[in-house]
Amino acid sequence: MSCGAVPDPGVPDDGTSCGGLPGPGVPDGGTSCGGLPGPGVPDGGIPQPPPVIERRLHPVTPFRRAWAPVAVLAGWAVHDPNGTQQQLARLTTTMLLLGLAVLVPVAGLYGFLSWWFTHFAVTDTELRIRTGLLFRRTAHIRLERIQAVDVSRPLLARVAGVAKLRIDVVGADDKDELAFLGEREASALRAELLARAAGFAPETAQEIGEAPARVLLRVPPRELARSLALTGATWGTLCGALVVPTLLWLTTHNVWTVLATALPLLGAAGASGVGRFVNDFDWTVSESPDGLRIDHGLLDRTHETVPPGRVQTVRIVEPLLWRRRGSARASGAESGGGWVRVELDVAGSANSVLIPVAPRAAAEAVVARVLPGVTVPRELSRAPGRARWCVPLWWRGHRLAVTGAVFASRSGLLCRRLSLVPHAKVQSVRLTQGPWERRWGLADVHVDTGADKTVTARLRGAEEAVRFLDEQAERSRTGRRDAPPDRWMSTA
Repeated sequence: MSCGAVPDPGVPDDGTSCGGLPGPGVPDGGTSCGGLPGPGVPDGGIPQPPPVIERRLHPVTPFRRAWAPVAVLAGWAVHDPNGTQQQLARLTTTMLLLGLAVLVPVAGLYGFLSWWFTHFAVTDTELRIRTGLLFRRTAHIRLERIQAVDVSRPLLARVAGVAKLRIDVVGADDKDELAFLGEREASALRAELLARAAGFAPETAQEIGEAPARVLLRVPPRELARSLALTGATWGTLCGALVVPTLLWLTTHNVWTVLATALPLLGAAGASGVGRFVNDFDWTVSESPDGLRIDHGLLDRTHETVPPGRVQTVRIVEPLLWRRRGSARASGAESGGGWVRVELDVAGSANSVLIPVAPRAAAEAVVARVLPGVTVPRELSRAPGRARWCVPLWWRGHRLAVTGAVFASRSGLLCRRLSLVPHAKVQSVRLTQGPWERRWGLADVHVDTGADKTVTARLRGAEEAVRFLDEQAERSRTGRRDAPPDRWMSTA
């Protein structure tokens, strides 16, 4: 090797030189001895990852965020209505117009700046979201910690062709969201995040696209409306909204008192009836490699995903008036003697409803997809007869069954609730016994799950409860050992 640009005679050409350029035979990207790295190689010769490309939200987002200053003023007005009324009485028409002339540009500027300073990027290991106008916040979401990616389309967003992406992360109470993205961009980003969470390589994840889905169950609108009409909560809130304001008017003759009471009651009645119908309209449950998909909504369309392997508890709710109802057919499944509602407890997720209403047989078929290998038990043992001295009449509703796959506990007479907990999801087992239960030789067994929920088998015999405590602890250890790993989709 020589120190000039020309190799020294007699020195074999080994492909390196000490000049500013690589010697003969050095490929592009090699190192040189002139103090500068060769072309394409960073300082030190260590390859660097490709640059992260940050993206912005949809340009329609500033219009959504411009409402923040208006919402602050509205909140102040609601907090102090008397002061607001006095201030408005003092303002002239000219002052109101000037106020609007200032408020509208300020709100628009705030919406634009908040959009401008919001970026997101997908790296090899995380989803990075940077937000904040005055106070910066950067969320680093590890891709392997993602357990659900939901897409929602409010009514105005559907008109504008945009969607909101909500990311559910293991161990986090609040969901991070990207609002708004174009509908195609939101679907593509959701598919990429789920593929990356499943372990696919970055270049492969972008090519997979949306996984195919097969419809398992669809709730007809007529069946949904009939089920809501047969729900006691709907009629209870409606009667309260009519009776209570009437009694207040007869006793006080104060219009403001009646309105202050009637409006919340009417709102509750609407939420329990009309609101639930609008929210649960066209409820569809589909099966895909990335979990069970739930689509619903009349005005605001929501696309949710039940993470596979993350379901801790399944509850089958059976109101009194639903037990002899149910159509003979629902999405091709035969009726099983009445309607039921299926609810879920998912660790770290807000998803709580799997099916708003369906014939029992159709609902149990979907439950079998959520909890593979689990069959809903038909025979449940009743509490001992002496339990009537602890809970008169209602003791008949407490029943228990344990199979090789789940712990099942039922409670309630008018509205039955059957809770199914897979043995692998049991975190701890506890036994409690109050003084009156001790007097009658009874005890309660509590099963705690990973969703911070507890399922209780009440009023069991004391000896049976102690024996069950030991057996359930062993079943849980065996279940966790034999349980398959929680994966988003198969890479086979």
